[in-house]
Amino acid sequence: MTGLLAGRRILVVEDEMLVLMQIEMALEDLGCSAVCAAASVAEAAAILVGESFDAAMLDVNLGGEKSYPVADMLIRRSIPFAFSTGYGDLGDRTDLYDRPMLRKPYARADLEAVLAKLIADQPMSSAA
Repeated sequence: MTGLLAGRRILVVEDEMLVLMQIEMALEDLGCSAVCAAASVAEAAAILVGESFDAAMLDVNLGGEKSYPVADMLIRRSIPFAFSTGYGDLGDRTDLYDRPMLRKPYARADLEAVLAKLIADQPMSSAA
């Protein structure tokens, strides 16, 4: 398998189906071995219980619910992640300002650049 994300497992937390479909297609084109999707904090938390990932993309706002609890879980597991948002910033979570941020709408090249940064020097996860 070839591509930037060859053999990588990515978690995508996104509640807008069209955006999710675009991200999934891009990740598949980049060689991802697995793309797991969640549309809520609860879904993402359930997935994280039994799965291992190389990186994650988190929409900040999931139908009015912030994805910060998922970010906290990823930090505890040392899984690199980036945020995506159609809004301005991360609000009161100043501790997360160092995380990469994609502002919607973003170009595929921007997604690729962020993912390349996230997986740089990261060993591949093994499926749980």
